[in-house]
Amino acid sequence: MDFTGFDNKNIHVLTWEGGTRGVVQIVHGMAEHAARYDAFARFLREHGYTVVADDHRGHGATDPQMPGWCAGDMFADTVRDELAIAAHFQKRYEGLPYFVLGFSYGSFLTQRLIAEGNFTGAVIAGSSYKKDFEVYLGSVVAALGCAFCGEKKPAKLIEKLSFGAYAKKFADGEWLSADAENNAAYHADPQCGFTCSFRFYADFFRGLRGLYTKQYRAGLKKDMPLLLVSGAEDPVGDMGRGVKKLFRFYTREAGMERAELRLFERSRHEFLNEREGREEKWGTVLAFFDRLAARQTAQ
Repeated sequence: MDFTGFDNKNIHVLTWEGGTRGVVQIVHGMAEHAARYDAFARFLREHGYTVVADDHRGHGATDPQMPGWCAGDMFADTVRDELAIAAHFQKRYEGLPYFVLGFSYGSFLTQRLIAEGNFTGAVIAGSSYKKDFEVYLGSVVAALGCAFCGEKKPAKLIEKLSFGAYAKKFADGEWLSADAENNAAYHADPQCGFTCSFRFYADFFRGLRGLYTKQYRAGLKKDMPLLLVSGAEDPVGDMGRGVKKLFRFYTREAGMERAELRLFERSRHEFLNEREGREEKWGTVLAFFDRLAARQTAQ
């Protein structure tokens, strides 16, 4: 279905409907698209959950002609899209538990969403605590790129500094996952692996700078259940260190009382797409949803 955004832009949304235990909204990562979550979404539906996922601005069927770029503030506008999509399906499935799961770039969008929306629970997957020199350096490079190269220009330098550095951590150069079949599918997908624009990165880094502030902490619901889950060898999460720092932020600084952390050994960034240990990984997320859905039903 096409969902109409706040600015009348068509946002492509996929649905896996039929579940009656609750609704899960998936927020995908950078340089990929919602259909990559089909197998996981079907798994959730088989266990009673309706699933919805959109192709973000600059991604997939929402912006097929120019992947990696869209007019406006790509981070803030996507947050607005996700909140509107949530409101739409919360109304359609009124009374059911409503969860959000954000992966990678989508995890940072979700960090913003939980401060602005109302969810039964949230899963922040493949994420990190991003308030460091990398964010400020990236902001400068992105701003210079927009000014001197044009905001639509693919940000090859930023890609090299980030993803290139991640790849060097592994002998096979594949930081995405430890699953060769998954990596091959990603590289072969024409809607994956593109280089995002300088405008995308400028908006992304601006969005990151808005996290972890006093105002951000004030918007968080202290009693909302939160699951942080990542591969222990995920370079985005600094091999677990950045995820643990994010967990400490939510529990100690933000005072979130029901946050949990789970790291999967021998897993890299796309732990959900790795076949090894899939039952445990998918089961961990499902158990989180099931526990909260059962609690709401019992109330």
